[in-house]
Amino acid sequence: MEMSGKYLVLGAKGQLGTELTLRLGERALPVDLPDGDITDKYAVQDLLDTLKPAAVLNAAAFTAVDAAERQPAVCRRVNAAGPLYLAQECEKRGLPLLHVSTDYVFCGTQKRAPLTEEDEPVPQGVYAVTKLEGERNIQKTHEKHIILRTCGLYGKLGANTQGNFVETMRRIGAERRNLRVVNDQFCTPTWVPNLAAAALWLLENEKWGLFHVVDSGETTWFDFAKEIFRLCALAVEMTPISTAEWNAPSPRPLYSVLDTSKYHVLGGPKMLRWQESLEKYLAQR
Repeated sequence: MEMSGKYLVLGAKGQLGTELTLRLGERALPVDLPDGDITDKYAVQDLLDTLKPAAVLNAAAFTAVDAAERQPAVCRRVNAAGPLYLAQECEKRGLPLLHVSTDYVFCGTQKRAPLTEEDEPVPQGVYAVTKLEGERNIQKTHEKHIILRTCGLYGKLGANTQGNFVETMRRIGAERRNLRVVNDQFCTPTWVPNLAAAALWLLENEKWGLFHVVDSGETTWFDFAKEIFRLCALAVEMTPISTAEWNAPSPRPLYSVLDTSKYHVLGGPKMLRWQESLEKYLAQR
């Protein structure tokens, strides 16, 4: 089933927004800053009144995890208040709202098994806390919502994309022969085309609710980088380090592998194993 009308894509110049816009083609209404300022309630109202979309896809977020510790107010406006304004205005108009969240809502110490939608979030750090606030603002405000928790996105770089882990490793691997990479954070990096296909399928089939959508399997950032270097034939001497040794300003989840069973039983597009996705991405470079 396919909804009639056009979809408003917010954060259209990021990785996911770029992919969604490409997939939707003429059905996309791509918007980014300054026009798509979700932190301004009245701007959100004007945008929806002017464009009159059939649905809203929010891929806009403050994703600079460490910078969030220095700019908590800005981060909260984008990640928590923005989704609330969108939910309020979509509720008034009866518009479906799809919103993208993160595995960071889990601190990674709850259990050593893939986390389900039923597991209680324990966010740490400003970024994680505000993303969970955004989720809950939507859940309590608007029934026709889809919230996707995902992880480690990489794909076609949008105009506003600073980069992604794969491209960073390719660049560093070509410049240096020695590299230290964290080896105690377990997660599932996800190829953007897989997430975009799943998102649009859920929306067009009106599967409302919270879903974990990531590629399959699990890895560490160390092993992910190792596979990138292998596939790119880059000879890099790698040294594993702990999260404590890395000593980033904001905490990271130690185990945030997401269980995608709830999504998969619906019969949506398959999420590939992370190794297969990485190989496909690099083959298209």
